Amino acid sequence: MDDLGRATLARVTRRIVPFAFICYVVAYIDRVNIGFAANELQRDLGLSVAAYGIGAGLFFLGYCAFEIPSNLILERVGARRWMARIMVGWGVVSMATMFVWDTTSFYTARVLLGIAEAGFFPGIVLYLTYWIPGSQRARNNALFMTAAPIAMIVGAPVSEALLKLDGALGLQGWQWLFLIEGFPAVVLGVLALWVFTDRPEQASWLTPPQREWLTKTMDAERAARSAAHGHGSLLKSFGDSRVWVLSITYLLNTFVTYGVFLFLPKILRDASGFSGMSLSAITAIPFVVALIGMVVIGAHSDRTGERKWHVAACALTAATGLVLAVLFQDSVPLIVLSFALSQLGQRSVMSVFWSIPPMILGGTAAAAGIALINSIGNLGGFFGPTVIGSLRQGSDNYSSGLLVLAAALVLEAILVVSLKLPRGRTQAPRAAAELPVPAPLAQ
Repeated sequence: MDDLGRATLARVTRRIVPFAFICYVVAYIDRVNIGFAANELQRDLGLSVAAYGIGAGLFFLGYCAFEIPSNLILERVGARRWMARIMVGWGVVSMATMFVWDTTSFYTARVLLGIAEAGFFPGIVLYLTYWIPGSQRARNNALFMTAAPIAMIVGAPVSEALLKLDGALGLQGWQWLFLIEGFPAVVLGVLALWVFTDRPEQASWLTPPQREWLTKTMDAERAARSAAHGHGSLLKSFGDSRVWVLSITYLLNTFVTYGVFLFLPKILRDASGFSGMSLSAITAIPFVVALIGMVVIGAHSDRTGERKWHVAACALTAATGLVLAVLFQDSVPLIVLSFALSQLGQRSVMSVFWSIPPMILGGTAAAAGIALINSIGNLGGFFGPTVIGSLRQGSDNYSSGLLVLAAALVLEAILVVSLKLPRGRTQAPRAAAELPVPAPLAQ
């Protein structure tokens, strides 16, 4: 890649990735903050552990139902307006969750939050394929997706502090939590109208040579992908067995992600007896480790050009950590380290995994295929907390649930290794500049 290409991508990264990262941090906090308020919600709403688990997971039913339509609309109207709509919508619903009063209203609020946020994550993944060449994508995916562990690191002390407002102005602590943590999404939604640009050729913040280089590079990459795979239609993406393998692989990963995320504060509270900032501190440790692993492993995957074996190795690492958490559940330091190993593997899956779909999909197929993978995959977000809550209901610990999650990770590794890609296609293109540059494609 020449100096022009490096300067262009540096400017694109500085413009898009940090803002997308901040938006995803807020999104993640708003979808998992009930994990920090779990005890208070159970007390005030009369929720059982099983009912809490169901409510935590119901977010993903609404979320999954609207994923594909959302991404298709984004492809048609552009990311700028559509992302703004999504963020303002989920912020308003998140704040309105402060008004729930019983199990039914809690369930309803979680479904509505999922509907409001639907399309954000796959929309950003799709949006990055318009701006970032495949050879650089895992690294940039990692920078964007570090938002999840950062959300847990930041969300823990912030949520604990907000819960201490219990009684202020007649509101419960968990009501303050939803009110204050939902508001930033509305602000970011308004800012998105200024920060996001739909396509490289419209980027007034790039110099003319930079716009021309990026437009030609990304058009060439789409043309090469289309020539290699022929996936230019919605139906073809749905008919590709690899899309379904990736969907199931991602389902298993989110099954584990939210089974852990939405119960980890409770698991560590029960194991340690800690609360408040002490609980926040030990909850943050696994995600600090994950943060480092995501960037390092994403960069290594880009450097070697290899994808699926990185995903498999990370999944097995995460499974090992969960098994160790079961074995060491009576030791607070060891159980924290076990979850750190688990999160190191599991969160690192994400930075590499999302570099695979754009290798086999292009055009409308990419918009629909990425949304399909994310939509089906995120059903795991419903089943994970539900299974953990149900197994915990009839037991005095979380061992059975954690072992089920570990088994899911092993199956995930097997599936991704079985993925059939054309020879050499597990690797990202070495440099965008090496791709042929045809006439610009119609958008």
